[in-house]
Amino acid sequence: MSRTSDTSDVLVIGGGIIGLVTAWRAAQRGFATAVVDPEPGGGAAQVAAGMLAAVTELHYGEETLLGLNLASAHRYPEFAAELSDLTGHDLGYRRCGTLAVALDADDRAHLRELHALQRQSGLESEWLSGRDCRRLEPLLAPGVRGGLRVDGDHQIDPRRLAAALVAACERAGVVFHRVWAQRLTVAGGRATGVVTADGTALGAGQVVLAAGSLSGRLAGVPDELLPPVRPVKGQVLRLTVPARYAPFLSRTVRAMVRGSHVYLVPRENGELVVGATTEELGWDTTVTAGGVYELLRDAHELVPGITELPLTETRAGLRPGSPDNAPLLGPTELDGLLLATGHYRNGVLLTPVTGDAMAHVLATGELPEEARSFTPKRFTAARTEAAPTEPALAEPARTEPALKEPALKEPARTEPALTEQSA
Repeated sequence: MSRTSDTSDVLVIGGGIIGLVTAWRAAQRGFATAVVDPEPGGGAAQVAAGMLAAVTELHYGEETLLGLNLASAHRYPEFAAELSDLTGHDLGYRRCGTLAVALDADDRAHLRELHALQRQSGLESEWLSGRDCRRLEPLLAPGVRGGLRVDGDHQIDPRRLAAALVAACERAGVVFHRVWAQRLTVAGGRATGVVTADGTALGAGQVVLAAGSLSGRLAGVPDELLPPVRPVKGQVLRLTVPARYAPFLSRTVRAMVRGSHVYLVPRENGELVVGATTEELGWDTTVTAGGVYELLRDAHELVPGITELPLTETRAGLRPGSPDNAPLLGPTELDGLLLATGHYRNGVLLTPVTGDAMAHVLATGELPEEARSFTPKRFTAARTEAAPTEPALAEPARTEPALKEPALKEPARTEPALTEQSA
């Protein structure tokens, strides 16, 4: 039996950086706003490296997403300044640029193709010889064959960003319900709130599902409207640069190492983030010896001196992947239910534009022009078109339980992480 609690204008399910920025911007618009999450500020932001890499993250077939990424990158200086001034938090925002390098002939050819795509897309990047790359970053391996200098790709510390967004929400009057959401409530063909794991019924004028990789697991959402979001595992390492080795790197360095991707993100506080694996392993968040080995091996080929640094933390997180690697933003076919999920590799980068887009749609009912290509309805329309014109003779049996059962809660680990420690 549920017990009734308060009612909000906007109820955000999920307290990661996307849910938090949505709640903050909604509260600034005058909405009475609440967030349901057992640990606001947790989730993928605690693992992410925080590269703001609209240019070096460009992939073939993602030109539409590029426009949204660039719009968000353009807003970051003002967004970071506003958030820092309001909360007093240092976000670790660095306009230091990025250097993408190649370590063999095949990697160099791939990077050349990426450079051509960047130029065709009107982006600014400069091709450098291996010698020029080493002039910029003297600790790079002698075998570096060439690289791309991208001064417009910056970085931020996602952990600090998450903490600042929690503080900003609190200052704006956002109410936090530190508990898991159990089930969406629907009445009269409209989403009306959620029931939490402790049995509390929370009412809302509008519900925003922003639960990252867990967004497809909320009970009560009609099957045809469940967001097609899946978990994509990423293992990440954190090292510390002792004062005697500083400065180790002056900017973010990314590389192709025999076809594998690796990046090194140096913080001003001496932390060095190395990542990240990309693994389709469901809800597994185990840190593996193989994942750590591969990252250190590739990082060592890129910057040999990295083996002298203390390894202080190993973590694994889950990116919220979508079928087209782009986010789902705005209203669904169920009145009162909106989505802000599926950001995959670009959640940190897209934080400013997501907050603005969601606040706009909550206030007006319409997505702003820059976000309209990312409506969740692009997938429901595709499902309708793919549906058979006649009913099947029999529904095929499921080989495994649907993801929506159990309700939205953190998946249990199949085994403990080998190490998940911090210095």
